[in-house]
Amino acid sequence: MKVRVTADSTCDLSTELKEKYDIAIAPLTVLLGDDAYHDGMDVTPAQIVAAVEAGKTCKTAAVNTYEYTKLFQHVLKDCDAVVHLCIGKKFSSCYADACQAAQAVGNVYVVNTASLSTGMGLMVLDAAEMAQRGASPEEIVAAMEAERPLVDGSFVLDQVDYLRNGGRCSSVTAVGAKLLHIKPCIELVDGAMTVGKKYRGSFQRCLEHYIQDKLERREEIDFSRAFLVHNLCAPGVVEHVQSYLTATANFRELYVVPAGSTICCHCGPSTLGLMFKRKTAKEIK
Repeated sequence: MKVRVTADSTCDLSTELKEKYDIAIAPLTVLLGDDAYHDGMDVTPAQIVAAVEAGKTCKTAAVNTYEYTKLFQHVLKDCDAVVHLCIGKKFSSCYADACQAAQAVGNVYVVNTASLSTGMGLMVLDAAEMAQRGASPEEIVAAMEAERPLVDGSFVLDQVDYLRNGGRCSSVTAVGAKLLHIKPCIELVDGAMTVGKKYRGSFQRCLEHYIQDKLERREEIDFSRAFLVHNLCAPGVVEHVQSYLTATANFRELYVVPAGSTICCHCGPSTLGLMFKRKTAKEIK
């Protein structure tokens, strides 16, 4: 049985990785004012930031059932079954829409990753590797459900304006963060975003402390693969953090990738995150 993996565009995988693992993508919609674009296809994070600075609103919309149906039908022309990995269902209606399309099309299995960006990207790659090794769709789904609580995903934001604009933090919190030079860490916990540790100082220095904190309790970390995902950071910042991470950790595979347009809409520029897996589920405090 030939199984192919598909995913929402929010997985933020590079073109090279998508081609290597034959992963088809369902793009979310980015709304800039009255104009609609497709994430990863006809709009870039830089264009989004320029539009927001020019006064336009920025929102995102889920992949609808019709779009999923077209994707699944197209992919099934060349395989026997599809396993589709969705952005966490607490972030978007993508999962519900994909499930409706899967039921209508048949031979499509939908997984709620409970994650976003390269946090879900880790799961997408693992699912695609299983498909290439000949695993059944049921085996892939079971493995992804077991892997879901092991993903450790987080971002540090240099500014919280985009979170405020998207309704994910209050104006008072945003003003306070700016006045106190606070760089919050946004953690992915139990399928939702929550504010973790708050760093103070220069963005680059905060990122060093952030990497140190994420690498605590190393015996619990799966060092097989990690993603360093970033969005429009100042020159040299990403390279510095990559060098710092490489010097302090020994991930066998480290992918440094830009965040997609959907993540940019909600987190804004100067955002950087580290995504990896743990050997056991992270304790929810």
